[in-house]
Amino acid sequence: MSISIAASSGHSLQSRYILFPLLLAVAMLSACGTQKYTVDDGRKVDEVLLQSMRHYGAGERSLRPAIVRSAALKDAACDVQWELPIAVATSYGWNENERVAWVRALNVDERLTITGAHPETPLQIGDKLVEIAGFKTDNAEKMTLALAERRDDGKPFDVKTLGGKTARLEPFKVCRGYARFAPPGTPNAQDYHWLLSLHPIEVSAAGLTDDEALWTVLWSQGLSEEGGARMKTYHYGVKIIGSLYDIATIASGLKGAALAAEAAVVAAKSAAAAAATEILKRQLLEQAQAIAQRRIRESVGEVAKQLTQKQVVGAMQMAAAHRTSLSGVARVAATVFDRADTWAYTRMQTLQADPFAGARLHQKLIENGSTSNAMVFDPDRMQSLDKLVQSQGRGEELVAALKGLRPVALVVPDDDMPLASKPMAFSFDDAAEAASTLPFARGLIDGMLDLPVESKKVK
Repeated sequence: MSISIAASSGHSLQSRYILFPLLLAVAMLSACGTQKYTVDDGRKVDEVLLQSMRHYGAGERSLRPAIVRSAALKDAACDVQWELPIAVATSYGWNENERVAWVRALNVDERLTITGAHPETPLQIGDKLVEIAGFKTDNAEKMTLALAERRDDGKPFDVKTLGGKTARLEPFKVCRGYARFAPPGTPNAQDYHWLLSLHPIEVSAAGLTDDEALWTVLWSQGLSEEGGARMKTYHYGVKIIGSLYDIATIASGLKGAALAAEAAVVAAKSAAAAAATEILKRQLLEQAQAIAQRRIRESVGEVAKQLTQKQVVGAMQMAAAHRTSLSGVARVAATVFDRADTWAYTRMQTLQADPFAGARLHQKLIENGSTSNAMVFDPDRMQSLDKLVQSQGRGEELVAALKGLRPVALVVPDDDMPLASKPMAFSFDDAAEAASTLPFARGLIDGMLDLPVESKKVK
């Protein structure tokens, strides 16, 4: 089943989209039926899915406090949006085996379950919401919409938990640009849009520190602030818009969101395959083998060994190839990834957090062999960041965050880079993309917002 939300004529375009991130974060709702709450009966479940769910939960637990921290910016120059100090999930609409996996991984069943919460929130991870501002139903789809609507009213409201506790939630303002992780069913899905950055679960799997989570949140906000105008120009420049989104339609449900995410992932993989050269493919293979061998050595000798400069450079070239492979609105967003880095770095300092957390996360992801995400710097972004920190006299701190590797040694001349890693000129007028009839040719988020779904509001 799919969800759609009607936008009143008095709302801005942004407010019409504002419900999307919460719906995507719990993209697992479907048709109503007799409600049965799943328990873990010990059956065998998909271990890969189970692990994705655990990493997803870890991401929710790390992002929510970071989102609250970001509110302290109170940046008058930001476009703003409403957020909550909690994140929720539900297994409503998943098949039986998958519902058991949700219970086993995160104690999530068909009811709205808290998966992330700021420590000062009167709710705890695992609490199940049974009433929202006086509204209650066994239909988790309607409960999700009710929670989103109360959030976007911007006024405090009460919720009740299964244990009988009543808690007051207070929405708060943050800079626009939601940070979310991909649904566990499609862990590799990612998209970058002025409304939301959807990061693949491999970022969460790295085990984010508090400051690394804050960097991820601020970077997503910075991408919106620094690239929003350019993304909107592309978005409206290549599309025929009938009613200018009088009604914002949202796809939800396991089938809707998972298929949408898979379409986006398949499209990205196809683009990457078309761009990659044999040299780059060999580099990736060599890098994977080297990392595997290093891990074997570490497990035997229990001594951490750093990646070589060559391995890091290869990984950064893979990050560049990944950036080049993005399509649609995300391809436009990729042209300002370096500006998002600067935005996040500067505001980490404002919040008295470690401004080198992004570099530490970059290094950690490379050590994990995870380069298909926006948190790994490519050579251009590394050069830009190095120039910024050098201007502040903090170059050695960046070197320390990179475990002794100097940024200048990680940047190679264009002529020495594989074709797929070379920066490409961007044009708003891309005939191939403009002519595409694929529903998700311009990205998961853009495609989901455009799906022609019947609209309705929670009563």
